[in-house]
Order: sequence, then structure tokens, then C-alpha cells
Amino acid sequence: MRHMLDGRNMGLIFNRQIVGDFISHFSVSRDLICHGTFYLGNKGQDYLAPLYIYEDDLLSKTGISEIPNFTPDFTAALRSAFGPKVANLTSEEIFHYLYSVLHSPDYRHRYEEFLKIDFPRVPLTENLELFHALARLGGELTALHLLESPALEKPRTTFFGSLKQVIEKVSYEAKTVFIDKAQTTGFEGVPEAVWNFHIGGYQVCEKWLKDRKGRALSDDDIAHYHKIVVALAETIRLMAEIDTVILKHGGFPAAFACAPAATPELQPASKAAQTPDLGHHTEDELPLT
Repeated sequence: MRHMLDGRNMGLIFNRQIVGDFISHFSVSRDLICHGTFYLGNKGQDYLAPLYIYEDDLLSKTGISEIPNFTPDFTAALRSAFGPKVANLTSEEIFHYLYSVLHSPDYRHRYEEFLKIDFPRVPLTENLELFHALARLGGELTALHLLESPALEKPRTTFFGSLKQVIEKVSYEAKTVFIDKAQTTGFEGVPEAVWNFHIGGYQVCEKWLKDRKGRALSDDDIAHYHKIVVALAETIRLMAEIDTVILKHGGFPAAFACAPAATPELQPASKAAQTPDLGHHTEDELPLT
């Protein structure tokens, strides 16, 4: 967490094991996170892998030496996959590639049982065209989830009713989210797929409102909810596009046929032989494998 103090870095949030019916425990943050970022029940654990680590001057916004948080084994696997062209890949592109694969519905379904019991394993590809395509989509997802995407400035929903209405009961019907028992106030234009979308153990559109029960929504709250709907709708679109791109290049596991250092089939029995760890093996930076 000390590498996230100034708000410039970004980190991948993930779990060692997943609780619940939905494989969706992946996110990104520029801020510190706490235990329970994802719903965990009585087991599981949140981890955050910062993209960069800082050696000194942690609280300063200038003059910081940024070191990509990749182990030598992972860097070697990239070099094996791409050869000299690896020098042209930025740390952000690599992060976005990983984020994209983790948001593939096919990946989540295919490796569901493995994701429920251990750290996620991310297969590499030696197909540079596929890498860049996934990195581009992962970059769009990252911007959406950090609420930094320009797409968020174009609301797709409309707030109706009284600004003084406190949140009493959250319900959904016919693309409308209501916040009162009489169903006179809420948000119109919320697709059913967006309403039902889960991240971690939470149904986002419902959970966000329930957390504010008993209070009226401010103008900033309403604007933020509009952005949530856009972010989720775009996430659904991009996740489908990620699978389409992977399928175009052969699907799982053919699209990820790569050097031996990055095993695409993700067998749980021999962890050391699987996709190499990301992150430094210290008490402060837990590895993503």
C-alpha cells in the first residue's frame, strides 16, 4: 500500500480465492484499498499489486523513481514471447493486457474452478497483434473503472422525481431503478444487463444505492450514478469484444500458445510451472501469479 500513497500509481485488485457464484473479483485502483473491497464472506482475501514500486521519497509527487513491478521471470517470459520487440512495450500496455484477459468471460468460465481456489494465472501470447488488441481493450476498461474515461461524460440515464426524496427502498422494473416505496423517484434508462452486473460479490447498481439508504441524493451523487451506468454498460460491451478478439486468433488455449514459461492451460497441480509471478516477493508487494 505504501506504493499507492500519492494517487499517481495504479494497482490490480484480485483475490486468492473467490467466494460466490460470479467470477468477477478483479478491479483497478489509484487509491489505497481495504479488506472487503470484494465481498469475501468468511474466507478469501483481497490483494493489490501496484504497477510501479517506489524506492524513495514516497510522499512526494515529483522526483520519484518508478520501477515496474514485474519479476525477472515474468520479464524473461515476455522477452521469450516477443523477442527484441518487447522493448517497445510499456508497463501500462502490459497491465492493460493482463486486465483485458482477466475480463474475458471465456477465461472466467474456462478456468472458474481454478480461480475459486488460488491466485489467477494469466496466459501470455506471442502474437503481437493479439497482445496489442487486448491491451487496447484493457486500457479502455481501466479508464472506465478508474472513472477517467471521456465516455463517462455522456449520460445514458435520466433522474426523475424529487431531489428531496430519501432512499427508502431500491427496486427495479422496466429499465427503471426506483429509490422510494411509491416508485416516484429514480433513474430511467438502466438496461437489465447493467442492473444485474456484479463486481466481486456486489450487484453494483443496487449496492451503491442501498449503501446510501436514508439520505437524499445530491447533484454529485446523481452525476456519479449516471457514470456508473455508463461504465458498466461499456464494460459489458468490451468484455464481449475481448472474447471476440481472442476467438479471432484461435480462442483458448490456441491463441495463447507461447514459450514454456507461460503455460496457457493453467493446471493447478504444478504451480511453479505455470504462468510466472508478477510482483516482487516481499512482505509489501504480494505476487500475482
